[in-house]
Amino acid sequence: MDAQAWLVVNALPGMGALRIAQLLARQPQWPEGWLAALPRRAASELRLWLEHPTRSPLQNVVDETLAWQRSGPSRHVLHRDHPAWPALLNELPDPPVVLWAKGDLSALEGPKLAMVGTRRPTGEGTHNAQTFARDLARRGWCVVSGMALGVDGVAQRAALNAGGRTIAVLGCGVDVIYPASHRDLHEQLSFLPGGLVVSEHPPGTLARPAFFPRRNRIVTGLSLGTLVVEATEKSGSLVSARLTLEQNRELFVLPGSLHNVQARGCLTLLRQGSAHLACSVDDIIADLGHWAEAFIPPETEEQPSEQEPLPDSLSDDSLPDSLLASLSATPTPIDLLVHATGVTVSDCQQRLLMLELEGWVAQQAGGWVRLPRP
Repeated sequence: MDAQAWLVVNALPGMGALRIAQLLARQPQWPEGWLAALPRRAASELRLWLEHPTRSPLQNVVDETLAWQRSGPSRHVLHRDHPAWPALLNELPDPPVVLWAKGDLSALEGPKLAMVGTRRPTGEGTHNAQTFARDLARRGWCVVSGMALGVDGVAQRAALNAGGRTIAVLGCGVDVIYPASHRDLHEQLSFLPGGLVVSEHPPGTLARPAFFPRRNRIVTGLSLGTLVVEATEKSGSLVSARLTLEQNRELFVLPGSLHNVQARGCLTLLRQGSAHLACSVDDIIADLGHWAEAFIPPETEEQPSEQEPLPDSLSDDSLPDSLLASLSATPTPIDLLVHATGVTVSDCQQRLLMLELEGWVAQQAGGWVRLPRP
């Protein structure tokens, strides 16, 4: 099935993620098996789309998504038949049918750990979130979170600043910035190498309270485990903790003071015996390392050896020259650089990395800048 078919399935009336997953378990052939297995109304709507797509309201969903993809760089529609689809999601009882994504799809590669916590972390909690996210990123792990205030945003900024990978799962459309104060983080996740924003809601969908508990199953479902940094006794992070256990993933908790209100949820999880105590990233990797190996490519595939010639795309000086000409002391987002140079996001990222290693450019909040030469 292609992206259009999955978009139509996702929009069928009277269906939902759980019912579609149950139907998929029967492995129906497309489209005959689906028409036979679907409830009457959904089958009728699907048949209309198959036979007369221009008369079907389902075609509007397809057209709107295609228009969104064409309107900017690094926009993707992920589904089970997409090569970048994360297989771990298929283990959920109700995985998303479609994920709209914006950013670098390489963030989906490699092992992932969810990091969650309070929206009002203490100074110690903030420091711990930064330290763990940075150390995980430097060891090749992707940090998955919800771009919320507090621990989420702190962890994802730290992962990006360390040159690592991080995925934000939103409770709104990927083009909707929520919370509004995270506009800069949203831009970095959308355009910097290693950053990715995903959502099971179509672009333009506004945030609603009911969406956030549902998005948490994707945060934990993408990950081999979840780390709770700080959480109160009634924190939404405990929903993520419960989902982690229900999904048979590993749950980790940072220790906290008995007198720290923001740590009482963590202490409760430890007292219940449902979580592992994590004092360092080594503790997490020791428990998950055997699973993570399946997601880490062999060293021989990571980088070409020094004796191998550089790919033609990196040996061409014309693009570095045009990139440098497009940069100044004011940060320029990568989407504007892609538009100015007329190349793909991947090529632009590779050239920027090359220039960064040579000391010509640097990443800052809001984009890339040209460095002064001595």
